[in-house]
Amino acid sequence: MATYAIGDIQGCFDSLLQLLDKCRFDPACDRLWLVGDIVNRGPRSLETLRFVRDLGPAATTVLGNHDLYLLLVAAGFDRRGKGDTLDEILDAADCQELMDWLRHRPLCHQEGEFCLVHAGLLPQWTVARARALAAEVEAVLAGPSYLDFMANMWGSEPAAWSDDLEGWARLRVIVNAMTRMRLCSADGVMEFKTKGELASAPADLLPWFEVPGRLSAGDVLVTGHWSALGLRIEPNLLALDSGCLWGRHLTAVRLDDREVFQVDCSPGEAQG
Repeated sequence: MATYAIGDIQGCFDSLLQLLDKCRFDPACDRLWLVGDIVNRGPRSLETLRFVRDLGPAATTVLGNHDLYLLLVAAGFDRRGKGDTLDEILDAADCQELMDWLRHRPLCHQEGEFCLVHAGLLPQWTVARARALAAEVEAVLAGPSYLDFMANMWGSEPAAWSDDLEGWARLRVIVNAMTRMRLCSADGVMEFKTKGELASAPADLLPWFEVPGRLSAGDVLVTGHWSALGLRIEPNLLALDSGCLWGRHLTAVRLDDREVFQVDCSPGEAQG
């Protein structure tokens, strides 16, 4: 049995199948960990969503910002953007069934030394604390207040965590840290405008994983979200978004021994 962690797929289904073939993935005995953003912008989001759902317990996927965005749009809060490729899902006969499955996915997942989360964790959170906070969001997503949460999820404020936060503001900070964050200040104030390479980051901001004293540094964070960062493998970080959507690579890392597997993104999946 092997566990393969895979970077952002974003509807690049052909590349996913090629990568699983290269890994010799066997759903009968192996497991997949997906870092989120399994849909949107790529050409085959519906097939990707159905495939991952149908893998059942062989696949664990956490929610990424594009997955939450799909839930938002499907719930009727239409914020459609240029380049979205969600129509096939929204028009599918099994759309509601797929949305019900998606909104029951975790925001982060922890096993042993590994923590799977789409974007990252704020520096003042241990993995155990983050897992407890994620559970607060997951309970609302799966519960009767789901639509109210969707109506209040969007936005970048508050930009920092406080134990005193309550209600939608509290849940919004948890979601933004785990699905949108790339950079923050040394004391954990998030910034969401910078999306490019580290060289373009403002001087007073740090990648979340380089903040001194980060409380999750004793665990291995398995993440995606930051395609401009590229594949980054460190003792306590596996950053796996290697830009398949943009014509680069889709990457898997076998967690058991950290062997890397990659396939080139097919030309039809590149977005520029």
